Amino acid sequence: MPRHSETRHLPYTPEQLFDLVADVRHYDQFLPWVVAVRVRSSTEQQTIADLVVGFNAFKERFTSKVTKERPNRILVDYIEGPLKYLHNEWRFERAADNGTNLFFSVDFAFKSRLFETLAGSMFDRALRRMTAAFEQRAATLYGISNSSAQSAA
Repeated sequence: MPRHSETRHLPYTPEQLFDLVADVRHYDQFLPWVVAVRVRSSTEQQTIADLVVGFNAFKERFTSKVTKERPNRILVDYIEGPLKYLHNEWRFERAADNGTNLFFSVDFAFKSRLFETLAGSMFDRALRRMTAAFEQRAATLYGISNSSAQSAA
């Protein structure tokens, strides 16, 4: 059951980072392994979306509920698919330099022991690629180099 949490300082406002994470509709444009997105419903407070994740011949669809508390927090909870559960949280706190202290955590488990074993062996590398993809997307959207982002944990 992979779990991870980290705190990072990023040179973007909480509102910018909130908007980037909440924009599930565009995840397939920048996140590795996300090959398709279908938003079932979306309001200011909640989005229900299907994501198709693919790696080589492996493709799975899962549905999640994204609860948005603008601009401070986003919670993601699993609804259906190949997982037993998924929970992740993004918290955005304004820093003294007008950047953001970002807290991120993820906890999930696959239904299949085989997938669980595979995920465990690749989890750190996959997480680094996804984190880098979010940072690069922020740099593309907001024009600040991700090299100025610093890890605080």
